[in-house]
Amino acid sequence: MRDFAVDQLKVKVYGSREEMGKDAALKAAATIRELLQRQEEVNIIFAAAASQEEFLKVLIQQPVEWNRVNAFHMDEYTGLPAGAPQLFGYFLRERLFDKVDFREVYYIDGQATDKAAECARYAALLQQHPVDITCMGIGENTHLAFNDPHVAHFDDPYAVKIVDLDEACKQQQVNEGCFAAVPEVPSFAYTLTIPALLAARYIYCMVPGASKAQAVYHTLTDAITELYPSTILRKHEHAELFLDKESAALYLEEGVRLKV
Repeated sequence: MRDFAVDQLKVKVYGSREEMGKDAALKAAATIRELLQRQEEVNIIFAAAASQEEFLKVLIQQPVEWNRVNAFHMDEYTGLPAGAPQLFGYFLRERLFDKVDFREVYYIDGQATDKAAECARYAALLQQHPVDITCMGIGENTHLAFNDPHVAHFDDPYAVKIVDLDEACKQQQVNEGCFAAVPEVPSFAYTLTIPALLAARYIYCMVPGASKAQAVYHTLTDAITELYPSTILRKHEHAELFLDKESAALYLEEGVRLKV
């Protein structure tokens, strides 16, 4: 494993996705247990994406008092029918929410008719349950949740909002097998904003795979700017980026200024 830091962001590179997911899960579980020694409940935001598969598989096996943990998810499509397998709530229910006995699971309602009211409802829940840990990934266009570059704001006044998805984001959903073609991807979605995600005391960001190599390179080398939303992770005091050799390849090959 390679271990280094870029600004405040701690970075770890593993030989495989499986190693990456296992170590990230063990670290997250240890943090949950540590927090539960000092407080009654822990509040966690989870991402729904292929990049999280290895992490979630190991996390649910860890000895954690899940009945003292509240779970949130960070984004959700609008316009899909209830029970659609592409829904992020469905993804997380299958892999996580139905696997362990959480205290509460708070879903974003993608079928809500009053979208402004749904944003306000979920924002109020986040205010009632201040986030301790965000478990996330990074999109191919460097988005965090559905904060694509054209709608990302580091000082966003909202905690939850409706956004339109850019073409790169839609293409990623097709590439990952969620939809057969770009026109099938919903144009709008709910997302927790960047301030809401980064309000967590701890951030664990799992980003495996060759398709994420360019995004990782931008994350670690470009100026901290909304053009590359994931660069903001470099300003968080307790954020860790978990990579495999494929996602880290471009950075390690071209940025060998690192002595790792």
